[in-house]
Amino acid sequence: MLGGRRPRHAFLRALSSTRRDAIMGHKLPRRDFLHAASAFGLGAGLGPIETLRAMTPATAAEAKVDPEIVRFRPEIEPVVRWIEETPREQVFDRAAAELKGGLGYRPLMAALFLAGIRNIKPRPVGFKFHAVMVINSAHLLAQTSPMAERLLPMFWALDNFKSSQAADVREGDWTLGLVDESRVPPPRRARAEYVRAMEAWDADAADAAVAGLCRTSGAAETMEPIWRMAVRDQRNIGHKAIFAAQSWRTLQAIGWEHAEPVLRSLTFGLLDLQGDRPGPIGPYETSLELAAKVRDDWQVGRADPAATRSLVQALRQATPEAAAAEAAKLLNQGISPRAVWDAAALSAGELMMRNPGIISLHATTATNALHYIYEASGDETTRKLALLQAVGWQPLYRDRSKANNPVEIDTLAPTGTPAGPEATDRAKADEAIAEILGSLDGHRGQAVTKAVEFLARGGSSMRLFAGVRKVILHRASDSHDYKFGAAIWEECLAASDSRWRPPLAAAALQHVPGPSAGDSPLMTRAREAIAKAT
Repeated sequence: MLGGRRPRHAFLRALSSTRRDAIMGHKLPRRDFLHAASAFGLGAGLGPIETLRAMTPATAAEAKVDPEIVRFRPEIEPVVRWIEETPREQVFDRAAAELKGGLGYRPLMAALFLAGIRNIKPRPVGFKFHAVMVINSAHLLAQTSPMAERLLPMFWALDNFKSSQAADVREGDWTLGLVDESRVPPPRRARAEYVRAMEAWDADAADAAVAGLCRTSGAAETMEPIWRMAVRDQRNIGHKAIFAAQSWRTLQAIGWEHAEPVLRSLTFGLLDLQGDRPGPIGPYETSLELAAKVRDDWQVGRADPAATRSLVQALRQATPEAAAAEAAKLLNQGISPRAVWDAAALSAGELMMRNPGIISLHATTATNALHYIYEASGDETTRKLALLQAVGWQPLYRDRSKANNPVEIDTLAPTGTPAGPEATDRAKADEAIAEILGSLDGHRGQAVTKAVEFLARGGSSMRLFAGVRKVILHRASDSHDYKFGAAIWEECLAASDSRWRPPLAAAALQHVPGPSAGDSPLMTRAREAIAKAT
């Protein structure tokens, strides 16, 4: 059984309805995770969190849960339960009390993520389901924050979950059910059954197959067929790839032992058709054909900023299929795939500068997810597809964003600018960053110009990011503040040529709250609650 109405939790019971649904599962790989995360420079909770305390043992009573819903490991189930059952207005105080009593950061993060997996329907993949997809982004920002502020993103995510949980109740009170054990294939058939079910868009069969795959294969092996399915369909404006990458990354932080329910939810989301006929949106079939024709040893090639610029220019007019073909042509001409990734990131950033909004924003977050899948997968075809799809999806975002601003992001890359005092004087650098962030209210063009000049004169992109991160932690009001901020800064740091970092940093400023937004009252409450726990 994939999912349906949940009869539990006293405070939810009165709100529950009678609708039932179905849901399934999914799994994760890991070959290049450490390499990718270190290359992106933001960290993802890869190492042990020595400063965090172990979770207190669960009692038998706390571990009890309705027999028809998916259950988590006994050490985490009680934490999930109090997150589910505590009213929204009391959840900060409860979390602070639990932390003070010995709960660590990692089990708090795990339980919050799993509460969303169990309680929030991943269809459509987006909207209220951002409560699940934002967890890794919040974690990334937390891990690069000063120690005193590292809990703020998780407290924001707690409140966001409670809001999404209430929305799910209003929309039918869905919950992730138990696996139909009679349909779980044996180990020798699990992967083939998963691929068959996904290609047939068969949710029930895929749910059982991913459970079998997860139970009997290693993490990387489990994720390979899932990565392939995650890159095929741009439906939900790229959220399927985003959900896949965020699931894997969160599991890397909280532990693979929690994978089965996460991958079942992911699989269910990947098969969402939104009422359409079965089949992917975007140039997937074209990309498959092109991938088969890409040269041997395509993984290496020459750096060529001119090729990057030519692809960015092509993406302003090309169809999805033509865009993917242009990317394949560059690879076959010996251009490095990193130069092609630069073009995808720049094109996405340009859309954000031309018309900031939800569609343009997801051009970047989806590109970032596909880039991560490219780094994480060990399958050559899947890696080619991730790159070709990242390029091929850009026209889909371009056509929907209907941007009128003629800015061309590649022209923002400065050349020959002499180093300034910002390169060596921290006080001067901080002063320049404060001026950049202070220009965001109604003067984003000025902020963009100042940011490009700051970086061109040798200013640190990491210090600029630290300033932006602090603004997000204090003023964020939406999950996209976290998702976009984490994604575009990863792409900025991953750029193969330093000339592209200033324009990507400039694009990042398009979604940073200005001074007039003021500190979020929610985050003020969070800081007060956290103070009680320390």
